[in-house]
Amino acid sequence: MDLKRVNLHPYVDYKISNIMSVKGKFGFRVTLYYADGEEKICQHAGYEKKTEANKARNGVIAQLHTGIYVVYPNIKVRELLVYWLGQVMRPEPSFTANSYHTYKNCIDKHIIPQIGNLKIMTLNQGHLSKLFKSLSEKYTSIPKLAKTILNTSMRYALDKRLIMNNPCTDVDLPKQIKKDGYHTIVVEEARTYNLEQVKLLLEASKDSRIHMQILFALLMGLRKSEINGLKYSDVDFVHHKLKIQRQLGEDLHAEENGKCAKSKSKQEIRPKTLSSYRELDIPDYVYHEILEERKRYERNRSRRQNGKWVFQDMGYICCSSYGRPRSKDYHFKHYKELLEKTGLPHIRFHDLRKTYATLLMKNNINQKAVATALGHAKSIITVDTYTDMQAIIEDCVDELHEFISEVHPYDYADKTLLWEMFQEVIEIQGEGKEEVERMEGRKKEEAQTPIVYDYSDITELADINEWFAGEG
Repeated sequence: MDLKRVNLHPYVDYKISNIMSVKGKFGFRVTLYYADGEEKICQHAGYEKKTEANKARNGVIAQLHTGIYVVYPNIKVRELLVYWLGQVMRPEPSFTANSYHTYKNCIDKHIIPQIGNLKIMTLNQGHLSKLFKSLSEKYTSIPKLAKTILNTSMRYALDKRLIMNNPCTDVDLPKQIKKDGYHTIVVEEARTYNLEQVKLLLEASKDSRIHMQILFALLMGLRKSEINGLKYSDVDFVHHKLKIQRQLGEDLHAEENGKCAKSKSKQEIRPKTLSSYRELDIPDYVYHEILEERKRYERNRSRRQNGKWVFQDMGYICCSSYGRPRSKDYHFKHYKELLEKTGLPHIRFHDLRKTYATLLMKNNINQKAVATALGHAKSIITVDTYTDMQAIIEDCVDELHEFISEVHPYDYADKTLLWEMFQEVIEIQGEGKEEVERMEGRKKEEAQTPIVYDYSDITELADINEWFAGEG
């Protein structure tokens, strides 16, 4: 049954006929009336005796009176789930492409093969317990997701009077499936790097194509999609702040017309949650590398091909030499090569973000501060999950600076770039105070507010172990 063709609105009135003869047996008809003027006739027949038909008729009258009468009793589980996902959940503004594909995969591969052909009217707790038990023998997260999908879809079916009760009520998952703590994300330390491994990866990534991605994940805890969506306009070059205000991914609600397959996953979409909108302090080393990357960006802006300008000036920090944003899986090949080159144990790229959280927490950084820095305002981290943005700014900035094994000193190109773009004066190694004073004078002459940032205290950082041990 195609649910898109049936009237799922509640009926506003009804009429029930007397017992009649239907094909040599007994039965009766129910006529339903809808607000839009549509009528639907439901026939109940096949009773051998008139008394049986009368008993059934009285039961239907009770159902109609209490509002639990089911108009379409032959809908199958697969028909409901396909309609619910595509027509109910997908149009929701808060329902993301990742959630859609995750739900669809679970429905197509795990739920429909086992109970898809059952009618939702006959679906019971026994069927669901058997499904969850079967899934728990192979998976740990799939049973939880399947329960969420079925419980939510059955609540929808109950609301639309497609079933009389929710069969998912009071159905528990098998005991071997551990319950998630409320707003808790557990970081498995075995799947993170220690400080020496972090130093090794940072050093090795300098010559790779994903050096900036590694820095943003390891030293600022950004999600992969947030990294790909970073623009130079998100950087406050004066106060060394970074705003997280978008990510790249698939926009489930965008028009399909004219959408290139390659750009489908490179659309600018809002961050994962409201708490993902955040502003972070930029560690000195990351700030320096952003400036270096900006120099390369400026050089690439003049790219020509066959006499035509080919650079797309879109402002992305992590982009190709043509200015195009990176795809969501661009890092995979290069990250794998880095791990093979360094001999580091394989952990997911996402676990670099968890490494950042683990190291901060081992340094006794407030859990709520770490959580907010990672965009999980309502979660608890346990090494646990990832929570007071001002705390991460005030309490963690020194530790973040000492998180790097080595900070490159500013050079003359950095000095010029900062002056031309932001009228910011810095002192570089080997430069006399006279030059700094000359720049200051020029700044005042141009009627600018004299804001001078002193970077003289930025020196070669101590060994990263000092930060880890809390001795710095």
